[in-house]
Amino acid sequence: MGITDRKQRQKEEVRASILETAWEMIVTEGWQSFSIRKVADAIEYSVPVIYSHFENKDAILLEFNRKGFQLLAEALAAAKAGKKMPADQLRAMGRAYWDFAFANKEYYQLMFGLGIPTCDIASRIPALADLKKIITDSVVAMVGPGKQPSFDPWLKHQSFLSMLHGLVSINMVSPGGMESALKVLDDVMCSFIRGIEAAEAMRND
Repeated sequence: MGITDRKQRQKEEVRASILETAWEMIVTEGWQSFSIRKVADAIEYSVPVIYSHFENKDAILLEFNRKGFQLLAEALAAAKAGKKMPADQLRAMGRAYWDFAFANKEYYQLMFGLGIPTCDIASRIPALADLKKIITDSVVAMVGPGKQPSFDPWLKHQSFLSMLHGLVSINMVSPGGMESALKVLDDVMCSFIRGIEAAEAMRND
């Protein structure tokens, strides 16, 4: 291995160590305790070394944002893959979204800014486009192609996410009984799907 390759490997190892330490700190101490200086102290490097890998604190948070949205997209894609009917796909994705949020609270809180500061460039994360397509494809599949000009897939996608995010946020900030919350999840998913089915039925009459 040449000197250049060795330096690159060392650089990647330090970067990985920064991210690993930062995440451990976030999980164990919370977002508010996270700082560049604490990470530097924990891995026994100087603060300038951290800044040589990440421009600022937001740059580290963006890395976790990217990973969080990628994990969410993968979870929804996996839930969808096991179902043939679009309505069943939406129900499965709704439950997968819920499960992801509560199994990965630290990621979810960062991704959607629940009570913590988050970077303003998070919306540029590529996995957000994957997430939109995974959901929208199932919504569009419930509607006859080319027969409902007023149907807006983007609007339904936003409604789907808003509905799920609102329910998750309520239960994450003020947790109640999980059994009751899941009944509400089932109810809102059924209402969302019935709304699309009813619009399609009216169009066909």
